[in-house]
Amino acid sequence: MNLNINVLIEAYKNKTLTPKQLTDDILQRSQQYLDHNIWIYQLSADELQPYLDRLENKNIDELPLYGIPFAIKDNIDLAGVPTTAACAAFSKTPKKSAFVVEQLINAGAIPIGKTNMDQFATGLVGTRSPEPWGACKNAFNKKYISGGSSSGSSVSVALGLVSFSLGTDTAGSGRVPASFNNLIGLKPSKGLLSMTGVLPACRSLDCVSIFALTTDDANTVLEQAAVYDCEDQYAREIPFDNNTRHYGLPVQTFTFAVPKQDQLEFFGNESAQQLFADSIESMQKIGGVKKEVDFTVFLEAAVLLYEGPWVAERYAAIEELITRQPQQLLPVINTIIGSGKDKTASDAFKAEYKMQSYRAKAKQILSEFDFLVTPTAGTIYKIDEVNAEPIKLNSNMGYYTNFMNLLDCAAVAVPAGFLDNGLPWGISLVSTAMKDRQLLSYANKWQQHNKIKPGKLEAELLPGKAADIAFSDTIPVIVCGAHLEGLALNWQLLERGATLQEKTASAKAYRMFVIEGQLERPGMIRDEQSGGAIEIEVWAIPKPEFGSFVAGIAAPLGIGKVETADGRWLPGFICEGYAIAGAREISQLGGWRAYLSS
Repeated sequence: MNLNINVLIEAYKNKTLTPKQLTDDILQRSQQYLDHNIWIYQLSADELQPYLDRLENKNIDELPLYGIPFAIKDNIDLAGVPTTAACAAFSKTPKKSAFVVEQLINAGAIPIGKTNMDQFATGLVGTRSPEPWGACKNAFNKKYISGGSSSGSSVSVALGLVSFSLGTDTAGSGRVPASFNNLIGLKPSKGLLSMTGVLPACRSLDCVSIFALTTDDANTVLEQAAVYDCEDQYAREIPFDNNTRHYGLPVQTFTFAVPKQDQLEFFGNESAQQLFADSIESMQKIGGVKKEVDFTVFLEAAVLLYEGPWVAERYAAIEELITRQPQQLLPVINTIIGSGKDKTASDAFKAEYKMQSYRAKAKQILSEFDFLVTPTAGTIYKIDEVNAEPIKLNSNMGYYTNFMNLLDCAAVAVPAGFLDNGLPWGISLVSTAMKDRQLLSYANKWQQHNKIKPGKLEAELLPGKAADIAFSDTIPVIVCGAHLEGLALNWQLLERGATLQEKTASAKAYRMFVIEGQLERPGMIRDEQSGGAIEIEVWAIPKPEFGSFVAGIAAPLGIGKVETADGRWLPGFICEGYAIAGAREISQLGGWRAYLSS
């Protein structure tokens, strides 16, 4: 059965399927996959009935997720169902669902169950789940790992038991399982999806992630899940306004970066190395222009996740249990989390100072292109191989993922083909925080170009629903005076997270004057008869920061539309006409920098 969200909604509208028929079918088919160890708790028909009753007499058009089945990682609360985090001794039954789960249920989605995971979300392999659950097995070959820690969440989607699922992602748990099970794995920006009602691994780093068959489905879920939660102390304002809640296909040429060749690591897997090379060629075929970047800062940041003091956050999350009942944890989990006990406050501050430097460097690197492309994981292992070397091989899984939340990045994992052992393999698209929809747009373009059947399903990839629209979470602003890079007011852009997009010139239709006052300022006006080209820069300001930036501009300057040398009309600094009466003209110098130099 095709569980794409749009397919199910159409079937409900055409009355060829009911949510009750679908959930009955899911419960029946789930019996075929018991040896995959997908579920920690699967709801019975009686337990599903209240969710079906909620849909009675509801307008399908008003519920974007009407009757859509989904799975929930078992460190995320579902009311009335135990939350175990794969540790029976920790089990607690919440009276209220996690905030993000409530949003999805209110949109019409039906929770099918709680999924298996690496204990306390500590692992990228999916093997760290004790009895009675056991290692969650790969959807394509049960001898191989499913990826973790959100193992059951990914396998449930890949095998067609749910349309989408929720995982969590601290170090790659929302992307590695997507790669190993042929899925889309959206790791949203930190703070975009609420963490209220979620047991964290590292509270300051964690985020709820989304597994889906297509980017269309991932985007539909994100639209419902990304709701600001004032009870979440790490929540951030949602940057998507009514014009950008829908993502689109980027139609223009784009730039993407890849790590330098000697910084790529495939752990001896030549098949994965070839797939990555093929992926780069495919990315270029759909309009991408490749750049190589130094990956060092990302790798150095990744090391600090487990070797630095952030492991103390994992200890703090389960301090009572690990202190009083350490035997209830798997030995490998006890070893990893237990190491956080001796970390000091000075360790934390020293590491944070270093990480802040890494963040600034990474942000500058990522600002120079549309996104970074890496393998999601360099290779894949059999379950027996991981059991023999649990820490080393798990560490290999995080080579391209551990840095992500430490550096405040967003990412989308996408399928990229199959290894010579028949297992799926994928790449990740990475950018700075709050570029989630932009990344989904490029991921959609990639998925539609490659047309790989999603999950382990026979259904062909459906045509994308994204419209051919421009997309951005930032607003371009043309500056021509003290806001130019390195000049006196440039800090007003930098403190708002703005990034320099290009240095160029205006159309040959502008004049510039010196506006006298407490400070000299440039006044640029349009004059198609006598004007010339003026030096300008284009900066991209995050949309939430644009209003405060404009509010700080003093008269007679303001923001209007300015024409660039190549004919674009962008928001930029302009001057009221009255202000140039008697002012000194400096148009002949070609710009404000030249005036300052003179």
